[in-house]
Amino acid sequence: MTLDLRSLGRPYVAQTLKEWFGNDLDFEEVYAYCHVLTDKIMAKRGIQLKPGALEILTWLREEHITAAIATSNGITHATDKLKRAGLEGYFDRVICADMVEFGKPSPDTYAYACRELGLSPDRAFAVEDSPNGVRSAYGAGCKVIMVPDLSEPDDELKKLLYARVDTLADIKEMVYKG
Repeated sequence: MTLDLRSLGRPYVAQTLKEWFGNDLDFEEVYAYCHVLTDKIMAKRGIQLKPGALEILTWLREEHITAAIATSNGITHATDKLKRAGLEGYFDRVICADMVEFGKPSPDTYAYACRELGLSPDRAFAVEDSPNGVRSAYGAGCKVIMVPDLSEPDDELKKLLYARVDTLADIKEMVYKG
């Protein structure tokens, strides 16, 4: 049930939680509490990078391939997490849900990212780990590469994928093919 909320834009999270728990739910209170918990966890454990993250980001930089983040987080949380993870400077742009009308699974975030980068969506690869992110990128017209972490793609989601890889480092091969 909670995996359904991964990479879901804020308005969609509020709507979903109210459907699950009723309209009396104070979404802003829940949302703020979630950020307090997340901050505590990050302060204690740090942010664990996915296998191959630094390798692929370094390679993209060396190859002069544009890289951006298209996230369901707001700009403040996104830049804070990038800084805590030691990934500041690896991305040409940080595109956040608060920059568009509708976040993921709507295609707005990826469509906006492509416009900002001057890329036709059909020439852009979107790397995702969640079903909502996959739907967003696919809806924008991007080639979606999924690197699953908490859940594997089901048959419906597989139809939206350009590829499914085990690690971020495996993306190099996809970029050369695409």
